[in-house]
Amino acid sequence: MATSHPAPASKEPFALVDGDGGLQKLMLVAGDGARAEVYLHGAHVTSWIPAGEQTDRLFVSGRSNFRADAPIRGGIPVCFPQFASQGPLPAHGFARVSRWDMVDAHRTDAGAARAILRLRDTAATRALWPHAFVAELCVTVTGRMFDLLLSIENSGDAPFSFTGALHTYLRVADVGDVAVRGLQGARYYDKVEKRDNELEIAPELRVDRPLDRIYYTAPENLAMFERDHGVAIRASGFADTVVWNPGEAGGAGIADLEAGGYARMVCVEAAAARRPISVAAGEFWRGGQMLAARG
Repeated sequence: MATSHPAPASKEPFALVDGDGGLQKLMLVAGDGARAEVYLHGAHVTSWIPAGEQTDRLFVSGRSNFRADAPIRGGIPVCFPQFASQGPLPAHGFARVSRWDMVDAHRTDAGAARAILRLRDTAATRALWPHAFVAELCVTVTGRMFDLLLSIENSGDAPFSFTGALHTYLRVADVGDVAVRGLQGARYYDKVEKRDNELEIAPELRVDRPLDRIYYTAPENLAMFERDHGVAIRASGFADTVVWNPGEAGGAGIADLEAGGYARMVCVEAAAARRPISVAAGEFWRGGQMLAARG
């Protein structure tokens, strides 16, 4: 997967084109040149290039599947209505392998490029998860900022609960140089070492080993730094933060992760993993993640 992308030739704020595997993707261009790409398959963001830059801030594996029956490896998958394997559904739920509809794409008065994608329940989703819902993902790119807002509406007549995440893969040059700041004082479950209710005492979390941690009620404002640059990260609505990197051995066991890919990515995810979110009939929930390029 290339790390830089030319902007669409058109000066329009968006273009719907055929992407890898013949899957349709939406190319968004802000007035200042900031760019993003979103596949209708999974409402899956696969690219974010801030204004004035050429290199992608998101990681997508060169071995990723681009098929209608498989998830994309990297970018920002939408995990819904199940996080990981914490339930009876396929890992991370069905939203990331469902085709979403584009319901709006435009440039705001301030010059930001914005799109809204929607997924409704179908007979196929109800066979897996027997609930009526409307999911919408609003994607906004401008300047050095990238914003995602996920809305889940209960359109049925009974309450439901779900877990999920915005499973963000950030691109790095060398994960051994990466630190995540802002987690000090939060408690976490370490899935690698099988320890729960641990207290983070370090002012920064070094990603120099296999990591898979769920930080409970994590601070809203975090940052990922790699030497002299990084990304500020702000979550809303999601109680938890997941930090994940499989390490060398773990990465080698992931079929759709390119060789050495583990060293060029770190996931910092806005998540609802510990406690399910409950939505009453006719009500809705919103949660998001905002990224801001630094350096």
